[in-house]
Amino acid sequence: MKSLNILPKIHLHPILIIFIIISVITGTFIDLSIILSIVFIHELGHFLMARHFKWRIRGIMLWVFGGVLDTDEHGNRSIKEEALVTVAGPFQHVIIHLLLFFLAFTPLVPENIMDTAIHYNSIILLFNLIPIWPLDGGKLLMLILSKYLPYKKAYETTIISSIILSIVFLILQLVFFPFTLSTMMIMLFLIVENWKDWKQRYFVFIRFLLNRYEGSSHVAKVEPIKVPSDLKLMDVFSKFRREIKHSIYINFANSDRIVVDETDCLYSYFNDKQYNSQIGEVFVTS
Repeated sequence: MKSLNILPKIHLHPILIIFIIISVITGTFIDLSIILSIVFIHELGHFLMARHFKWRIRGIMLWVFGGVLDTDEHGNRSIKEEALVTVAGPFQHVIIHLLLFFLAFTPLVPENIMDTAIHYNSIILLFNLIPIWPLDGGKLLMLILSKYLPYKKAYETTIISSIILSIVFLILQLVFFPFTLSTMMIMLFLIVENWKDWKQRYFVFIRFLLNRYEGSSHVAKVEPIKVPSDLKLMDVFSKFRREIKHSIYINFANSDRIVVDETDCLYSYFNDKQYNSQIGEVFVTS
C-alpha cells in the first residue's frame, strides 16, 4: 500500500537560515519561532487548497514573513481556482486570530507570547497582501491583470511594478522610518527575486505556451485574434490570454484572409521549429 503524502516537503531559503543564525545570536529565537509557525500555517493553507484541486506540488519553500508553494501548475489552471489557492493562505491568519482570541481566556499561553503572536500574525497578513510578486498580493495582482490582458503582458507588468514598488518601500524605510536590518533584507530579497523572474520571463512564457500546446490549460471561451500576415509567430503568441482559446484571423496584403486555430500555430512553432517565421509564411493562401 502506497503511503499518502499528508504534508508537503519543506525547504528553507538561504536568507531564512541567515535570520535563524541572527536570532540565536541576538536572543530573538522565540520571536522567529512564532513567525515561522505562522508562516507555516499560512503556507499550509495554500497547500491544502491546491491539493484539493489536485495540483502537482513539489514542496514549500519557507523564508521570513512568507513562503512559496513549489508547484508544476503555471498559468494552466483557471483564474478562479488559482485565486482560491492564493487567498487560502491569508485566510489562515483569520483562523489564527480566532484561536489566539480563545487562548487569551486560558492560562495556556503566557501574555507576552500571546501579544507577540497577535502582533506578528497581523504584520505577516498585511505584508503578504502587498501587491509585490511573489507575495499573495502580487499573485492576486497578476490574476487580475491576466483577466484583462494577454498573459505575457500581465506577467511582465506584474514583475516591473513589483520591482518599482519594492524599491519605493526600501527608500521609504531608509529615509522616513527607523532602520531595521530585517526590513532591508526582506525588501532586497524581493527586488532580487523579481529581477531573477524578469530575466526568466521568456522561459515562463514558453512554459505557458507549452501547456496550451499540450492541451493542459483551462479554457472558458473562444475569442478571435486578428493579425497581419507579416507578424512573427512569437508576436502572435504574445496576444494569447488565459482561459481563452483563440481563432487567429490572418490578414494578407492582397486583402485575402484566412482563419487558423491557435493549436496549428503552436504546432508549427514547437514541432516544425519555425521559430522566426511570419504567420503568413506558415499559413499561405491557396
